[in-house]
Amino acid sequence: MYNQHPAPRKAGPLRVALVGLATVLITLGYSVRVLALGAIGRLRRAKVDGFTRDWSGSLLRLTGARLSRHGEVPDFGDGRRYMILCTHSSFYDIPAIFVTLPGSIRMLAKRELFAVPVWGAAMRAAEFPSIDRHNRHQAMADLAKAREMMESGIVLWAAPEGTRSKDGKLQPFKKGCFRLAQQTDAIIVPVAIRGIQQLLPAGGLKLNLGMPVEVHVGAPIDSTQFTERGIEALMSEVRERMLELLDPSAAPAPAPALKEQTPA
Repeated sequence: MYNQHPAPRKAGPLRVALVGLATVLITLGYSVRVLALGAIGRLRRAKVDGFTRDWSGSLLRLTGARLSRHGEVPDFGDGRRYMILCTHSSFYDIPAIFVTLPGSIRMLAKRELFAVPVWGAAMRAAEFPSIDRHNRHQAMADLAKAREMMESGIVLWAAPEGTRSKDGKLQPFKKGCFRLAQQTDAIIVPVAIRGIQQLLPAGGLKLNLGMPVEVHVGAPIDSTQFTERGIEALMSEVRERMLELLDPSAAPAPAPALKEQTPA
């Protein structure tokens, strides 16, 4: 129960600065570990999975966030290709997913992120994919690589809104990740995160400590069932599912919640 924890509170400037510094140092530390293991040929996918969860848990502990997961998670190891399409309203969306969902999850990242010193190289070594939509030849190569990664068991995370929502409301979707889903015959798992925008709202440094955050997992959607109906129909279906997950009053009877999770 949430009332077993201290009430949420706003972080002061010093705490915000310390959390920011710690976040950079923690991220740098894990990036160096990934690169070091890669350099000696000992970087394994399972090791990266552990790193992403540990990194995420470390960042979330700095904020005192109280996570819980709701809904049934599919078996990501059943041999099918999976994509997690998730709401995006905070920097902490991705750590929340890494902590609460199983499997070898990798973020579909913007190519610009790979230019960040150390971190970008670590992301590349850790099998984080990207799709270059500005270069057709490179985009085709990236798409083939993404499909290969998914066939090998990697679950791709993507934000169909493209950018973070500043008010927690669902923004218009972009078509990129839906094209990828259809071109790879992926199973889409819609996810909505409630309360995360209050932890660290987009576009600012207003950090709120001890916030309850709920990760809601929806029923999987087979993208191959929308081949004839088209990408717009697929986008509409995913959007409707996400809206239901975000708004309890619009959703059907809720799935039983798992026990609250403390970032490991």
